[in-house]
Amino acid sequence: MAVSGRLCDTDSAERLRKRTDACEPADRQLQVTDDEPAAMYRFRRQQTLASPALVEGIGYWSGEKVRVECRPAPPDSGIVFVRSDLPERPRIPATVDYRIDASRRTVLQNGSARVEMVEHLLAALAGLQIDNCEVWIDRSELPGCDGSAKPFVDAFDAAGIVCQSAPRAAHFVTKPVRLCRDGNWIEALPSPDGRTTLHYVLDYGIGGPIGRQELEIVLKPRSFRERLAPSRTFLLAAEAEALRAQGLAGCVTARDLLVFDQHGPIDNQLRFPDECVRHKLLDLVGDLALAGTDLVGKFRAYRSGHKLNAELVRQLTAEFELAADVRHAA
Repeated sequence: MAVSGRLCDTDSAERLRKRTDACEPADRQLQVTDDEPAAMYRFRRQQTLASPALVEGIGYWSGEKVRVECRPAPPDSGIVFVRSDLPERPRIPATVDYRIDASRRTVLQNGSARVEMVEHLLAALAGLQIDNCEVWIDRSELPGCDGSAKPFVDAFDAAGIVCQSAPRAAHFVTKPVRLCRDGNWIEALPSPDGRTTLHYVLDYGIGGPIGRQELEIVLKPRSFRERLAPSRTFLLAAEAEALRAQGLAGCVTARDLLVFDQHGPIDNQLRFPDECVRHKLLDLVGDLALAGTDLVGKFRAYRSGHKLNAELVRQLTAEFELAADVRHAA
């Protein structure tokens, strides 16, 4: 597949990892007054992969071996999953319109074709600002790998990232939006400095192995690579036993992700003291990616999950105008 553009960093994947942003901003700057939320924002160029990136592994829920090949795609094509194992190779766009409810994971469906547990791959793509990509997959569920987004990030860095000619569109949060359910909540606020900031509070109560954790980051490729991508899926031992009793996740052990008993992780070690809240932020990045555009604002969450995150995305994309070049949200 031909890809227009230029390679952002041709020297090595290691140099690419050290870059804060893989692409320079687009030539045109958003024209708004200083008192508007997008005053400091500059449109960046769209990006895709320089070459195909391959990740293989086992699906956590299904236990099936799966092969995922992420391929370069033209500007404005977005992220699209392709079920290579099904007749006619059905395509499933990675947008909130194709999301269906599922327990503990993000699932997309188009007709009878679906892809499951897509949040870590989508987080890796969004975190590295890879906007256009075809994801060819030969099973319904993506590989769990080590429970983090790092295997995908490593594959993308090895493949390389290419800048494309078109600017990346964005939705700007221009007024507060807040959603609540059962004591959990998520909100989006305007960002006067034009940056996307994520803040998450995880609260398992005092005295437990996870406790209360809180973290805020400015979302950029460097911060995603270093602070979020390595963080792994976690659950309590009682939750793991309940899943096994339902015949699910039978091939997954405590060494494949973080399973907590009263003393801490079982047969595993933390990569960060606050790895659990980092993983919740990773999931949030993947869920926000379902907007299909950049979302510019301050996002704050208290114990929110995939469903509440997706509901916020649905409301934001419906309420705020899509901005590109010199247009901006009303």
